[in-house]
Amino acid sequence: MEANVRWVALTAVAPVAWGANYYVTREFLPADHPLYGAALRALPAGLALLAVRRRRPHGAWWWRSAVLGLLNVSVFFVLVYAASQLLPTSVASTVMAASPLTMMFIAWPLVAERPRTAHLSGAVIGLAGVCLMLLMGAGASGPGILASATAVLVSSFGHVLTKRWSGNADLLASTAWQLTAGGLFLLPVAAAVEGTPPALSPSVFAAFCYVALVATALAFTAWFTGLRHLPAGTVGLIGLLNPVTGVLLGTALAGEALTVQQICGLAMVLAGVALGRPTRAGRRADRRTANDGNSSPGPNRKPALAAHACDPSAEQPRQG
Repeated sequence: MEANVRWVALTAVAPVAWGANYYVTREFLPADHPLYGAALRALPAGLALLAVRRRRPHGAWWWRSAVLGLLNVSVFFVLVYAASQLLPTSVASTVMAASPLTMMFIAWPLVAERPRTAHLSGAVIGLAGVCLMLLMGAGASGPGILASATAVLVSSFGHVLTKRWSGNADLLASTAWQLTAGGLFLLPVAAAVEGTPPALSPSVFAAFCYVALVATALAFTAWFTGLRHLPAGTVGLIGLLNPVTGVLLGTALAGEALTVQQICGLAMVLAGVALGRPTRAGRRADRRTANDGNSSPGPNRKPALAAHACDPSAEQPRQG
């Protein structure tokens, strides 16, 4: 139980950092450079993690890193940057709270994680709380809502795909290559579309340091760690802390009004997170489901050794 609480606490670092990222992006980063903004968020974060974990992808992980980098980084970061500039902080972060339900239903066919009653109940309660906050949010725009909603779908699919492919892959190395690949995809597109990079004043430079190192390198490492050790439904519910953080920062720092309805919504979101926390009985049920799936014969079953060999940076056994 204590280990489980630690994984939940570590995973929670990510949505809290992402909720703050909406405020930092809206208040300090240039509004007319979403492509450069996304590239300058991804590439420094990837290079920082590569400096810590110097390992190259191998085999299938060359193209897997490219696919995950495109989904989790390139497309997602541009959409989040645009949503942050088009919407108030509280509204932009609130739309992302639809991710628990999308992650649950995408994880069902991709990683054979059937959502449990507690997960579904927590997601419904949390989403209802999100609706209370969103409906009371002022300044919502159609393009901003569309960008944020599309980001939910893209990131949910990318994160579940990461869980499906991760296996025994080295966590820091695989995260680093996703971020690096995503940043490299964005740079030539940004140069072609937006021309010269934005000027980096001291405040803009400090904001990019937070966005790249805290809201990206640290947050993605914590998030993917949670995906490896917790059910996707639980991780999705922890993600509801994203809108909670965004609403609180938008209210405290950006002067956005917090109504009684939004306070009730925040309480419902937190209740949803608590309800969806994995229990001992739920973990036993997950293990039984996994064991049943592993014991089933079929053409899609892969030997564990072969899966290990495809990992980008898996620890090789010591000889002798």
